[in-house]
Amino acid sequence: MEAIILAGGLGKRLRSTVPDLPKPMAPIKGKPFLWYLLDYWLHQGINHFILSVGYKFEVIREQFGTKFKNAEVSYAIESKPLGTGGGLLLAIKYLRSKEPFLLLNGDTFFAINLNNLFKYHEKRTSDITLSLIETKDNKRYGGILLDNHGMISSINSPKNLFNTNMANGGVYIINGPLFSQHTQKNFEKYSLEEELLPQLLKQKKRIAGFISKDSFVDIGIPHDYTLAADILSQHM
Repeated sequence: MEAIILAGGLGKRLRSTVPDLPKPMAPIKGKPFLWYLLDYWLHQGINHFILSVGYKFEVIREQFGTKFKNAEVSYAIESKPLGTGGGLLLAIKYLRSKEPFLLLNGDTFFAINLNNLFKYHEKRTSDITLSLIETKDNKRYGGILLDNHGMISSINSPKNLFNTNMANGGVYIINGPLFSQHTQKNFEKYSLEEELLPQLLKQKKRIAGFISKDSFVDIGIPHDYTLAADILSQHM
């Protein structure tokens, strides 16, 4: 199975804690956070990683090259920031098959079992399946509404909160052909969470939500970054 990792984040909020690096390269116990992501998902069955990169991408490419252990690594390089949606659409052309692929945020770790997630995706006959966390902090993550069948009925940004405790955990399974008609909008910035996913819902695409209580960490702010080492050590 192939995986796209959105690794173009600048990490501005981490400047007080880590050096001037792409956010996924924030060091944890002597290794970049991205190393732990690659290692975990390699052992879950990923054999080809596509890194959607931009800011200081050379640091990432120099670190990982074209192989990580026995998995191949490719790079979709942004010439300017494209956002999460734009980075995804840019990276899709590097996929080698039309089979479902994994999409990962490059600044979060969610210890999902890929086999269980994929079975859920198939059972729901979904176009996309999102991993979901329960959170009280919708101001940070936004919220997601589920219907009684486990299908997502509304995806919102932190700007428009609903009364829900479900939030996007940053691990997706996406059917390969889903974006065949999409192109990167003249290479302008494009949000996955605020534009692309809501657009797909309006088009009546089937988007399922897979709720998990597995370990989750978001290194986007200094407080959670300090927790990452303990959480990651439990899964490596």
